[in-house]
Amino acid sequence: MRDADFRPCSGDAAAGPPDPVPPAASTAFPVTAGRSGPAAPGLDERIARLRALLAALDRAVVCFSGGVDSGYLLAEAAGVLGDRATALTAVSPSLAPEERAGAEDLARHLGVRHVLVETHELDDARYASNPVNRCYFCKVEVYSVAVTEAARLGAAHVLDGFNVDDRNDHRPGRRAAREQGVRSPLDEAGFGKAEVRAAARRLGLPVWDKPALACLSSRFPYGTGITPERLARVAAGERVLRELGFRVCRVRFHGAMARIEVEPHEIPRLRSAGMRGEVVRRFRDAGFARVTVDPRGYRQGSLNETRPGGAPEASA
Repeated sequence: MRDADFRPCSGDAAAGPPDPVPPAASTAFPVTAGRSGPAAPGLDERIARLRALLAALDRAVVCFSGGVDSGYLLAEAAGVLGDRATALTAVSPSLAPEERAGAEDLARHLGVRHVLVETHELDDARYASNPVNRCYFCKVEVYSVAVTEAARLGAAHVLDGFNVDDRNDHRPGRRAAREQGVRSPLDEAGFGKAEVRAAARRLGLPVWDKPALACLSSRFPYGTGITPERLARVAAGERVLRELGFRVCRVRFHGAMARIEVEPHEIPRLRSAGMRGEVVRRFRDAGFARVTVDPRGYRQGSLNETRPGGAPEASA
């Protein structure tokens, strides 16, 4: 096994050529409502609109990943609908074990019935081959399972945490949501990500400042096949970084090479002599022969930079 290195990505024979890199551009804790600071403009109106939307639903199943968007939606649904709201978490190899545990903890914190269902998106060769619309095939599986579970529970509505800001991202799964009749109350009520966090903080939700965290399959360049073993390697690498104190991190998969993204101001600490040795050792244990650090740091959806069209775009 070759020594890992912390140079900017320069390719790897075992991993194949890295994805093109464009030029560089120039434990949350609960808080009380009284410490949440001044309300964001229009936040009260958005919250009232959201609660009115939820009140009209009678019963609902909330697709719940454990993140701030679906977590806030679930909290409001529970407050409005009581035991007529159910959380549903899809469990598959693309969900990190820590994320499943976090979702379970938050559902217990909210006192909400929580259903965990196994999904099998990796059995679909169209998903496993990782095309640019991979998320569509994932959501077809997840939403169809959610709709079936909702029918079993007598709920006519399935909800997700999509919000206004997500419209500007690459979201192939939106097509599946429309096909399955899934509603997005945060989007309907005009919530962007800042408003979601402000409202979640006001409720004292422990995830109000949790970093965004997409499914583990988002760590693979388009066209790189996805397998349970590869997903486990990525999950192990990110677990190492979090244990070393890097709260926002990604491990991008390039075969034998892992490309690490952390917040830009954390890069010097990651590259320090003591930290380097620990990361090298533990990433070898996770199955990576080489490690590189992206000198631009973490960017949401950085692998979308190399798909046709470049920058993120609204989903069709």
